[in-house]
Amino acid sequence: MQNVIETYNHRPKHTIRNIITFSIIAYLIIWSANILKFPGFFGNGIQIARGILNAFFNPDWSRIFSLQVDGIPVLIFETLGMAFLGTLLGAVLSIPFAFLTAKNIVGRFNFIGNTIITTIRSFPFFLTAMMLVGVSGPGQMTAVITIGILSIGMISKLFIEAIEDIDPGILQSLDALGATTYQKIRYGIVPQLTASFLSITIYRFEINIKNATILGLLGAGGIGSELIPRIQDYSWRIVSAVLWGIIIVVWINDYFSTKLRKKLMEG
Repeated sequence: MQNVIETYNHRPKHTIRNIITFSIIAYLIIWSANILKFPGFFGNGIQIARGILNAFFNPDWSRIFSLQVDGIPVLIFETLGMAFLGTLLGAVLSIPFAFLTAKNIVGRFNFIGNTIITTIRSFPFFLTAMMLVGVSGPGQMTAVITIGILSIGMISKLFIEAIEDIDPGILQSLDALGATTYQKIRYGIVPQLTASFLSITIYRFEINIKNATILGLLGAGGIGSELIPRIQDYSWRIVSAVLWGIIIVVWINDYFSTKLRKKLMEG
């Protein structure tokens, strides 16, 4: 008991540090609250909100099950295609960035790759999308390129972590056996990285489904292209049908991608 009391009495005391930290946080909260300006709800805002809520639970079911060109299933399939190709492009482009940035591969020269990756991650999503739309015009291919470029930042960052977690003992054993560089990559590096790389790519695909939807608002096609005109003419039942289509796809994708990632990581 005496030892416990002595240990407690000699515990690290950070009272002053904690007071300063909480004071800074409190000041930032108060400062942030002061610069926020809320003009209030519109006069008919409550009625609009009630109409949106009612439409959400009573969507235009004919659009959800329609197989026409402007039907929800066709537009969702188009959105999934853009997300898949964009994710694949981003994953392929991320591999060289990751290997040229991992510390256990390039050592102290990794700052070059880090600078490039950080720069890519700094670009806002909408800004990059609008610049690419201005260069190549709206369309599905622009969405694929945008998703691919913007996926590099996150995917390469996670790829780097996977590369830096490689077990060096396996490479040392292969080196002792006289393995060539190709054999060390083929049997020592690739088996350790494949599951992690695939899991990361699948995770990014989940995010890119939502990104592809947002890109539709800029004229890239897919399910998002239906939202802006329907919101503008207050067709809330069609908007709700689009939202339900997105929700169902995200649910299904989340379920199967979670199962697949778990299976990959468990071998």
